[in-house]
Amino acid sequence: MLTADLVRARRKAGELLVQRLSPKERPRALELAEAYLGVARASVGQTREELFEALRAVPIAPRERRLADGLQKLVEDGAEFSAVSDVDPVELRGALFLAASAARKGNAGPFDRDAVIRTIAAERGLSPEALEKSLYSDLKGEQILTAAPPKRAPTLVDEWDAGQVQAVLLRAVRVTAEVTCRDPSLYRALFRELKFRRLLYRIHAEPSGGYRIDLDGPFSLFESVTKYGLSLALSLPALEACDSLVLVAEVRWGKERKPLTFRHAHRRAEGASSAAAPAMREDVETLLRAFQALETPWRAAPCTEILDLPGIGVCVPDLVFQRGKERVYFEALGFWSRDAVWKRVELAERGLRAKVLFAVSSRLRVSEAVLEESETAALYVYKGVMSARSVERKLDELAGLA
Repeated sequence: MLTADLVRARRKAGELLVQRLSPKERPRALELAEAYLGVARASVGQTREELFEALRAVPIAPRERRLADGLQKLVEDGAEFSAVSDVDPVELRGALFLAASAARKGNAGPFDRDAVIRTIAAERGLSPEALEKSLYSDLKGEQILTAAPPKRAPTLVDEWDAGQVQAVLLRAVRVTAEVTCRDPSLYRALFRELKFRRLLYRIHAEPSGGYRIDLDGPFSLFESVTKYGLSLALSLPALEACDSLVLVAEVRWGKERKPLTFRHAHRRAEGASSAAAPAMREDVETLLRAFQALETPWRAAPCTEILDLPGIGVCVPDLVFQRGKERVYFEALGFWSRDAVWKRVELAERGLRAKVLFAVSSRLRVSEAVLEESETAALYVYKGVMSARSVERKLDELAGLA
């Protein structure tokens, strides 16, 4: 994935304008991509550092530097590397350095480096050449290229062009995305992706159709900036899988982190395949399996519904529990922000028409008491992992069966 420093962008009147490839530039980009992929295929068996040097040896014009650097990074990201040493390089270096120190102290003559290497190599059943190769095999630059990226040049160029927008989102403070889909299942797939990425979001149904999604960016948080920013950037394909997307992001750009506005619009091509629905979050899937293994009158299943409260907001449950005519929805809020919890409390207080159990990590320091008076919602605060038996007790309480 591209980083923000590899984006071709300029500033104009408070806006950040990303320079996408023009029709005139694309042939040259394809030429470079083909050259870099050819270098990677020819470099199989060499070290990562040797691959990097070979990529940099391809001649480019100064104005092509960011394009070239971005394509090279995508080639490196798509390649497969491995360490070739069967010995522990840290232990090997320690033994060699101790032997060299002892040899210096016990020998008044010139230090014989090769003799020390031969001795340590023989002790470990290695040739001197193999020992030298293994000595720093744990360093990234010494990893061996085992497979070149299985891509063609047009795919690599398209990834670079789209990757610029993703890289901008790494510097976002907040993002607003307006999406529309003819197929309602695409909304559910999108919202599930946002939950899977553990993003902080608020969803509002638009009167004209579609939804407005407000997303907090990594630079609105005080920690986990890199991890959260990557999650936000990786959600872009799911947003672009909608029929139409209008995205506006407030970003902090450059070394001085100057506030700028970035705009991005996208329409899904007719006949283009929809994005595959993401997997369920691991903690929710673990809870679902554990609950299904219980001997309980409640039945659990993944939820496919969206709870929309006109004028208030949207709730996207993860699971739905059924016991006779009683139905309770379940949403796991994770541990990103207390603000997400208070938004759900507000939804409950303003008129949830369905019963919902919200699961909250104890890291957020929120008490279950905040929803004790509600007849349609409850909080389940857990430490570590969610307990299926505790969820069952909360379901009974919320359904008035306890």
